[in-house]
Amino acid sequence: MIRTILSIAGKPGLFKLVSQGKNMLIVESLLNGKRTPAYAHDKVVSLGDISIYTTEGDVPLADVLEVVKEKNEGKQIDVKKMSDSEVRAYFAEILPAFDEERVYTNDIRKLFSWYNMLVGAGVTEFKDKETAQDEAAEAAEKADEAE
Repeated sequence: MIRTILSIAGKPGLFKLVSQGKNMLIVESLLNGKRTPAYAHDKVVSLGDISIYTTEGDVPLADVLEVVKEKNEGKQIDVKKMSDSEVRAYFAEILPAFDEERVYTNDIRKLFSWYNMLVGAGVTEFKDKETAQDEAAEAAEKADEAE
């Protein structure tokens, strides 16, 4: 599901991919439902392609959003009232191994803002079912190899 959610540089909010045309995408705003084109020259990034730096490597955004959802019981987060140090401390509870030098406070605020937009739009499944099944199968194989 998260692969069809897009961030477009210069446009506020997140967008859902509706259709593809020649040299453009048709996207729908999660904030107001308005459909607009996104052209080839726009910087468009799928949320499925974004990762968070950690000390052990990168963690896909979908995994981080799942942990945020569990920690907040599917409710939105009010980060506007939090100071920068509180935001970083709260994120450390969610992803303890995040790379504190490479992940900026603005990035964390943006992640929480995206989470709030997604939850507000009714998007609560951040991982594709196929991806979750593949990860479960890989974990089972590693457990068998360890025995």
